[in-house]
Amino acid sequence: MPENQVKNRYIFPRWVNYLLPILVIVAVGGAPYAGVIVNYGMSAKTLNIGYAPEQPVPYSHELHVGQLGIDCRYCHTTVEDAGFAAIPPTSTCMNCHSSQDGVNGVKKQSPKLAALYESYATGQPVEWVKVHNLPDYVYFNHSAHVNKGVSCVSCHGRVDKMKVVQTVEPLSMSWCLECHRAPEKHLRPVDEVTNLGWKPAMNAGETLEEAQLRVGTELKAKYEIHNKAYMTSCSTCHR
Repeated sequence: MPENQVKNRYIFPRWVNYLLPILVIVAVGGAPYAGVIVNYGMSAKTLNIGYAPEQPVPYSHELHVGQLGIDCRYCHTTVEDAGFAAIPPTSTCMNCHSSQDGVNGVKKQSPKLAALYESYATGQPVEWVKVHNLPDYVYFNHSAHVNKGVSCVSCHGRVDKMKVVQTVEPLSMSWCLECHRAPEKHLRPVDEVTNLGWKPAMNAGETLEEAQLRVGTELKAKYEIHNKAYMTSCSTCHR
C-alpha cells in the first residue's frame, strides 16, 4: 500500500472538527436544564412528602383541631357525602372570628387574619394553596373511604399536631395499592374516623399492631370489603 494511503487511514474526516464545539454547547446548555429537572424531581412538592406551602391565612390545625377540639367535618363538610372534602367558605371561619358588635370576634385585630376579613368584606374567597395533589388521571373519592372506616390520618397524618399542614405520604400508586391489598391495617370504627388519636384496644399480651390487625379484620368483614380483584383493578382508580 502506498505511503500516502497509509497516512490517510489515520486522518479523521472533516466533520470531526465540529464535534468539540457541539459538545461544548451541549454541556453548557444541558447543565442548567439537568439541574432544573433534578431540583424539580427531588422537591417536596413533587415527592409529596414534606410539602408545606405558605397559606394566605396562617391556619393552624394544631390549635383548632388539637387544642380546641374542632371536628374535621366542621370545616370539611362534604367529606362523608362527596368525592371531595370541601374547603370551608369564609363564613365558616366567621362563626368564631366575628361578633354581633363587629368588634369582639376572636382575634379580630390580628394582622394574620387580614386576608380573612378582606375576603368576608368583598365576598371573594380566600385563595388557599392546595397541599395534597393527585394527578388528574386518578379518581379518589373521600366518602367511599371515610364511610368504610379509613381515617383522615391514613393519608393526611396527624394534622391535629401540625401548625402548618404538610404532606406526610407519597400518594403514589404503589402506596395506595399497599392499603388496597391489606385494608385491615388501616380500618377503624366509622365513628372514630375523625378521632385522629384513636388506637384499638389491646387484649392481654397483644401488641398495638396485632390489635389493629384483629380489629381491622373484623371491620373488613363488617364493612364487606372483600373484593380484592376490584380493589386492585386499574379501572377502580383510573376511569
